[in-house]
Amino acid sequence: MPAAERDSDHDLRLGLVGAAVAIVAWGASSVLVKWIDMDAIAISFYRFTIYALLLIVFMTARSGTVPLSARILRASMAGGICLGLDVILFFTAVKNTNIVNATTIGAMQPLVLAGFAVRMFGERIHPREIVAAAVALTGVVIIVVESAGTPEWSGAGDLAAVGALFSWSGYFLFSKRSKGVLSPSEYTVGTGVWTAAIALPAGFLFQQNMSVPGSDDWLPLIVLVLGAGVLGHSAMNWSLVRIPLWIGSLFTLLIPVVSSIAAWIWLDESLTAVQVGAMAVVVGALAFVVHSQSRTGSSAVPATAGASPAEAASG
Repeated sequence: MPAAERDSDHDLRLGLVGAAVAIVAWGASSVLVKWIDMDAIAISFYRFTIYALLLIVFMTARSGTVPLSARILRASMAGGICLGLDVILFFTAVKNTNIVNATTIGAMQPLVLAGFAVRMFGERIHPREIVAAAVALTGVVIIVVESAGTPEWSGAGDLAAVGALFSWSGYFLFSKRSKGVLSPSEYTVGTGVWTAAIALPAGFLFQQNMSVPGSDDWLPLIVLVLGAGVLGHSAMNWSLVRIPLWIGSLFTLLIPVVSSIAAWIWLDESLTAVQVGAMAVVVGALAFVVHSQSRTGSSAVPATAGASPAEAASG
């Protein structure tokens, strides 16, 4: 096997691991949002303000240069706006409907991004992968149907989740397009700043309580920042320049699996036997697609030399 091809396969495998880490961090974060006694947009503002400041301090200490400039803010603006809208709408959904519905609707992202992956990035999606994705999406729909009508369900919350879906898809698309323009660490910092900047006026506009978090809220908020923020976004932004957009979006199908199990364990939200079976279907179908990609390298992913997620965070 030529050296360039070996490097490409190695990057693909590392990118898949990074994406899996991000998905676990994001899925578990839904439980933390339920534990924080703050309005949804206030959580978004404080989460991303702290998140961006932590990354700036860490990266400045490592490189001696502040990783924020007009160039970075311009290049990350579109992705940051999409992420800001997504976080506000998703947290609103989680606060108003059950976690399974909010995260499952967001997991419909592959349907939104498949066409962009083919047309904009030249990715090749094999028929067997489309079939496996359809099976996984069927499992996702079953999870939603089984949870509808439960005490935690809300139609308005589900509508907010739909808005988050399209914003989230835009964030993935612009993250993929940032390759060659910004490093993953620069893009992560820039989108964090934009998200915080959007959340603050939005909170006042919708008359939410934007007060400083109470003493009982700081611990889950910091865990949310470090887990879903620093770990989750850094890992996914690093991975999206190494794996196909199509595969990155398919990984989001694992979010409802992770979040619903976490909610069952820590929040006592109900899970039926049918939902558990559907989760197994989602995981199995996604494993098939990942195996297919790893075995055949079927999607166009140029070789990318780069740092690990930890190194990327240091700039």
